Amino acid sequence: MLEAAVKVIITSVLIVAIAEVAKRSSFFAAVLASIPLTSVLAMIWLYLDTGDGEKIATLAGGIFWLVLPSLALFIALPLLLRAGWQFAPSLLISGALTVGCYLAMIAILKRFDIAF
Repeated sequence: MLEAAVKVIITSVLIVAIAEVAKRSSFFAAVLASIPLTSVLAMIWLYLDTGDGEKIATLAGGIFWLVLPSLALFIALPLLLRAGWQFAPSLLISGALTVGCYLAMIAILKRFDIAF
């Protein structure tokens, strides 16, 4: 239980730190956020829990394929905001588009027998 709490605290601190940095410099916050901190932490936690390199490799491969559809959010959101849309609808539409892209990517990966 303590181990899970430590994981949550460390992960939460990193996310809050990025949000705080963004108040001062969107560039530095973007640099920090673009580093796959969540993915790296997930791999570290998984390795510490299992010691299984194959599980890490499978996770890393899955992350690679699913990063691609996640980029839809980062394309659609700024376009909608700059077009004058309010934040909440922009985020909802971008999120829905991203979900659609995830579903499409999963279908494509299945079609080519790429498993993760």
